[in-house]
Amino acid sequence: MKFRNFKMVDRVVFGRGCIGQLDEILAPVKHAAGSRAVFLVDAVFEHKDLASRLPVEEGDQILFVDVSEHEPKTTQVDELTEEIRAAGERLPAGVVGIGGGSVMDIAKAVSVMLTNPGSSADYQGWDLVKYPSLWHAAVPTLAGTGAEVSRTAVLTGPVRKLGINSDYSVFNQAVLDPDMLSGVPRDQWFYTGMDCYIHCVESLEGTFLNAFSRAYGEKALELCREVFLGDIYPAEADEKLMMASFCGGMSIAWSQVGVCHALSYGMSYVLGLRHGIGNSVVFDYLEEFYPKGVVEFKAMVDKHGIDLPRNLTRGLSEESMEKMIDVALSMAPLWENALGPGWKEKMTRDRVRELYSRM
Repeated sequence: MKFRNFKMVDRVVFGRGCIGQLDEILAPVKHAAGSRAVFLVDAVFEHKDLASRLPVEEGDQILFVDVSEHEPKTTQVDELTEEIRAAGERLPAGVVGIGGGSVMDIAKAVSVMLTNPGSSADYQGWDLVKYPSLWHAAVPTLAGTGAEVSRTAVLTGPVRKLGINSDYSVFNQAVLDPDMLSGVPRDQWFYTGMDCYIHCVESLEGTFLNAFSRAYGEKALELCREVFLGDIYPAEADEKLMMASFCGGMSIAWSQVGVCHALSYGMSYVLGLRHGIGNSVVFDYLEEFYPKGVVEFKAMVDKHGIDLPRNLTRGLSEESMEKMIDVALSMAPLWENALGPGWKEKMTRDRVRELYSRM
């Protein structure tokens, strides 16, 4: 039997205030390449204190990325790539993504596209990237997506919502500073955290599960329960959720997600839902697949007073419904993890339609 040799984040620093070490982390990278650094920062931090704390030196670029209205798009990645190329005769030494999962995914994709030809839409799929990416680092300001550790940069393209899934996407450095989570709006905090919780449920109940992914998944699930069902101080919750996100991302890196994420991709592509909200909307109706997980999820929703969107597919056009089904069924590895090699006999177009019709 041949085992897959997975790529992991090269270096990780964790602790309150560790973003202050970003300058010493970047210094040898910039020196070795003799070039600048590019900071891709969530636009919510423009004119905020965070921007002034970044070690931006002469020649560096800081670009504020607006992900408030939509999730990352291939067109957005391509535009940022061209803007960075046009700013200097040489490629940057590295790219630093500072934000939630969307900004981190954009940073991964841009680091890939700066060294690969064509459009980012050409690389939506598994192991399609031809050349190594630039050095790139993640500084998460939300916790739950696992984007800081995964090999996936999820993008909405012209025909599908699908990740650039490549070893070259994996960050070289993760800077995990729990202080970055302070002040996150409650709903956003919850939905992003639910992405992690659902990752773990799908990984732990999937056919791809192994001892490696189980170890990370079980720890992440334990931490999620402490955060979303326990009574702990916000500061402690931030630290636990940041570690849950990291461990949850590691779990699915060695296994896969499942039914919820497959259906959520289709719904998000057509309706433009944010990833965490889409997962939560879908998971609420998947008790037949994940009975214990859904019951626990509903308890978390109730405890935190979250009002989940309802009836989103009511009145949807036939064309839109067909597109949602197309996108969902294109996620073959997710369905196989959830339902096994014979998943196509179990999850027909009519079955997917019936599931969507509940939502």
